[in-house]
Amino acid sequence: MQLYNQVAVITGATSGIGLASAAAFAREGARVVGFARHDSDEASRAVGTTGEIVCGDVTNAKDLDSLFAGTQERFGPVNIVFVNAAVVKLSPIGDTSDELFDEIMDTNVKGAFQTLRAAIPYLSEGASVIVTTSFLNRIGFAGASVASMTKAALRSLVRVAAAELAPRNIRVNALCPGAIETPLWGKLGLPQDILQAAGARITAQIPLARWGKPAEVANAALFLASPASSYVNGVELGVDGGLHQI
Repeated sequence: MQLYNQVAVITGATSGIGLASAAAFAREGARVVGFARHDSDEASRAVGTTGEIVCGDVTNAKDLDSLFAGTQERFGPVNIVFVNAAVVKLSPIGDTSDELFDEIMDTNVKGAFQTLRAAIPYLSEGASVIVTTSFLNRIGFAGASVASMTKAALRSLVRVAAAELAPRNIRVNALCPGAIETPLWGKLGLPQDILQAAGARITAQIPLARWGKPAEVANAALFLASPASSYVNGVELGVDGGLHQI
C-alpha cells in the first residue's frame, strides 16, 4: 500500500475530486480525515472505519485549527494535506457583484491559505501538501475572471510554500484538473442550455475527446501524496487530457 499508516487531511472531501481522493487514499492504507461543510454517507464510506469526516468551513480559521489539532490528537502528525475545497461560479466582469467576488475569493484564496497556515505546525517531516488549481488559470475563459484569479493565486502560493517548507523536507505541489465530470460543473450558475454548449466547446478542444473522471484526478493526487513523487516539488501537474497542452 502506497500510503500505509499515513495521516491525510482532505478539504472539500464530500464530492467530486475530494471524495474520489478520499476513497483512493483510504484504499492505499491512509487514515483519511475528510473536511467539508456537510457530512455525507458516501464520504463516510469512502474514508472507512479508520478515518473520519469533520464538518466545518475553510473560511473559518477556528474550524481549521480544530481540524488539525483534533487530527493530531486522534491519529498523530499529519503526513498529507490536500487543499481542495473550492467554489466556481461564472459571471462576466461587468456583472460580477461584490458579494459573488467575496464568496469565491473567501473560499478559494483565503480558505486555501488558512488551511495551509493551520496545517503547518502539524505537518510531519517529509510531508506532502497538494493544492488544487485549475486549467482556468492558464486560459481566458469568458465569465471565469474571479475563479481564474483565485487559481492563479494558488499557483503562486504553491511556489512560495514549497520554498518555505523545503527545509523540513515538505513538498508542496499543485494539481491542475482540466474538464472533469464533477458536480461543480452544474453549480456554475448558468442555464442548462448554455452549460451544454460550453461543455461541447471544451470537449472539442481536448485531444482525448472526453472529460476526465474524478478518479483519474485522484490517481494523480495519490502520486503527489506518495513516495513515488519524492523528487517532485513546486510543480503544477496538469490532469486535463491534453487540453491546452497539445
